Amino acid sequence: MSHTLLNFDDVTALASECLMAHGANADNAGAVARTIARAERDGAESHGFFRLPGYVASLRSGKVNGRARPRVARAANGVVRIDGDNGFAPLALRVGIPDLVAAARENGIAAGALVNMYHFAALWPEAEKIAEAGCVGFACTAFKSSVAPAGGSRPLYGTNPIAFAWPRRHARPMVFDMATAAMARGDVMIAARDGHSLPPGVGIDTDGEPTTDPQAVLEGAMLPFGGYKGSNLSMMVELLVAALIGERFSFEASEVDNNDGGPARGGEFLLAIDPAGLGADDADAHAEAFFDRYRANDGTRLPGDRRYANREAADNGIRVARTTLDTIKALTAS
Repeated sequence: MSHTLLNFDDVTALASECLMAHGANADNAGAVARTIARAERDGAESHGFFRLPGYVASLRSGKVNGRARPRVARAANGVVRIDGDNGFAPLALRVGIPDLVAAARENGIAAGALVNMYHFAALWPEAEKIAEAGCVGFACTAFKSSVAPAGGSRPLYGTNPIAFAWPRRHARPMVFDMATAAMARGDVMIAARDGHSLPPGVGIDTDGEPTTDPQAVLEGAMLPFGGYKGSNLSMMVELLVAALIGERFSFEASEVDNNDGGPARGGEFLLAIDPAGLGADDADAHAEAFFDRYRANDGTRLPGDRRYANREAADNGIRVARTTLDTIKALTAS
């Protein structure tokens, strides 16, 4: 397969042009396009251009407001509520995170509720943004039912990812972003597209039997990682992003979504914690001593290090398959 090297701005422009061709305005298209470009730059194929047809489908079906104007309100001193105006999440996050960080600075900790929006991307961009501002960041979101709870055989949860970011004074934030499912659903979809088998334990077929066939898993159900442990974390995410902030559980999103191939409406729960607000003398130095001890174990790397390495390598160009470029051009012109 042949590839073309593009820079970050080229990737952003391609995605933005495509989204604007299907009804998004410049602000919304630009925010989504930068999210796609970040994923491509950081080596997360399942959240980059791979997602663009889904974004376009939701614009074309009229489900998502491509001209959304997110609104931010302080529900309480340490609570920020971000209304996405029925749009995609990236613009709402760009608008709302500065207020969330400011509330954390004022109160030591702040919770954010992102509602009335469509999240279709990785979570690390928002967690990393919070940490770059000097706060500890946490984010989680749900999706449509695709994961069976431990012991079950039918989908109930979404893949329900969790992201956590720790700020570092003299280094990039430590960030992890992981599905509470055994694998990100996008990676299962890519395996089905490319004809690859899955590792054991990722999912079950429609009869509830274990399978390594990605298409059978997509038709059946994925499984949580670690059995009951991952299943309980997935339940926590459902409660935080649905019951707590007044949005939809994954099963509710599945029942009302139009299945156009794009994201379902849902919520995202955010936390920002100011390390100076909880009484530690020097949280940064203490954490760095821990990271040093962690890395002293041969073979370890901090979460996010591989993504940062991909980011640095992308300074020389982001590799994009020519077939992908052809698909985007056709999608833009359609």
